[in-house]
Amino acid sequence: MEIVGFVILGLATGLVASTLGVGGGIIFVPSLVVFFGFTQFVAQGTSLAVIVPTAIVGTILHGRKGRVEWRVAGLIAVGGITGGFLGAWLAQSMDPDLLRRLFAALLVVIAARMLSN
Repeated sequence: MEIVGFVILGLATGLVASTLGVGGGIIFVPSLVVFFGFTQFVAQGTSLAVIVPTAIVGTILHGRKGRVEWRVAGLIAVGGITGGFLGAWLAQSMDPDLLRRLFAALLVVIAARMLSN
């Protein structure tokens, strides 16, 4: 039954991420922690691995419609790769409870900002 849950989570996240343009981690990480009992570290690592194919498919489909600013995406990717190394190193050196709380706080701040605009 857990396999079915993972497939449903992937389907729902892919749908929401590609429709709304949100990072899948906003959905994957809390879902893996709350519904599947993953630790914050494992949820984040798993989420990052899963986001790659989801992002590729979404990018291809949006790119075909001319809805990707490729130059901007490339520039952001350069910073993102560097930030990915630094962020993964930092996350692995943090207390798991602190990391989970910081992630939750980030979600609250993002939601509040989006609601106020």
